[in-house]
Amino acid sequence: MKFKDYYEVMGLTRDATPEQIKRAYRVLARKHHPDVSKNADAEVRFKELGEAYEVLKDPEKRAAYDQVGAKYRPGQDFQPPPDWGQHGGSPDGGLSEDDVSHFSDFFESLFGREHGATRRPGGRAQAFHAHGNDQHAKIEIDLEDAYQGAQRSLKLRMPQPDAQGQPVEHTVTFDIPKGVRAGQQIRLAGQGGPGIGEGQAGDLYLEVEFRPHAHYRVDRHDVYLDLPVTPWEAALGAEIEVPTPTGAVHLTIPPASRAGRKLRLKGRGLPAKTPGDFYFVLQIVLPDAASEAEQEAYRQMGAQFPAFNPRANLGVSK
Repeated sequence: MKFKDYYEVMGLTRDATPEQIKRAYRVLARKHHPDVSKNADAEVRFKELGEAYEVLKDPEKRAAYDQVGAKYRPGQDFQPPPDWGQHGGSPDGGLSEDDVSHFSDFFESLFGREHGATRRPGGRAQAFHAHGNDQHAKIEIDLEDAYQGAQRSLKLRMPQPDAQGQPVEHTVTFDIPKGVRAGQQIRLAGQGGPGIGEGQAGDLYLEVEFRPHAHYRVDRHDVYLDLPVTPWEAALGAEIEVPTPTGAVHLTIPPASRAGRKLRLKGRGLPAKTPGDFYFVLQIVLPDAASEAEQEAYRQMGAQFPAFNPRANLGVSK
């Protein structure tokens, strides 16, 4: 069976508003009405338009059709999804045998004979039921949220507009679990695409990303801080206060430390059953030499280390 693109039939995009759908039908139905048009295919086109309009004008039928269309791939032989049309119950706006007699097999496969269901007395079709589509989005959180856990709110835009064609939004509140890492997903059950009929709503999956931090960077479960130290702290060693995402701590700088040396706080990275580590990467920062006294201090330092050559490994002399 061939999949019918009702939006293409009506010359519309998939985000068309109800008013745009109604306007397009009025224009095209007038153009292709068999009593008006002289084209040989006028009657066929008129029926196609009527079928497309029957689906797209109705929010429930349109949602069902959009759900099927999202899973269809060009070139496939179309069949209703396996979970289509279970259990009984007549949907609002159900169609009689006369209503659908001029519609295609594709239409009836979705709205008339789901999975071979028979007509109810009075000619009404059985209801269709389908699980809503899962949806995915990305959220940015602060690194501190991963250390402590947090509760956040998010505004969601529904896939279908209201009866006036306006976007529909609602707010959900959810927990950010302690120890969550970049790339992991938070599942919000029932917050995805709406179900059809008695079908359950899909789920919403939020993929976590960390906002860039002014001080810290994250590598999987480990956290790093580039730590500025003075030349004398690096050379002589020191006890200094340093920040971490969970508060300040005291850190011992070993004597004779060089730039790039890593000092580790074991288990102080991202929380987990096996937590990551926290690393301080030493960066030696030189004081300015703006005044004559400061310049003289540098000259005296140079005089104290006459044999020191920082470029010795490059094979050049002083």
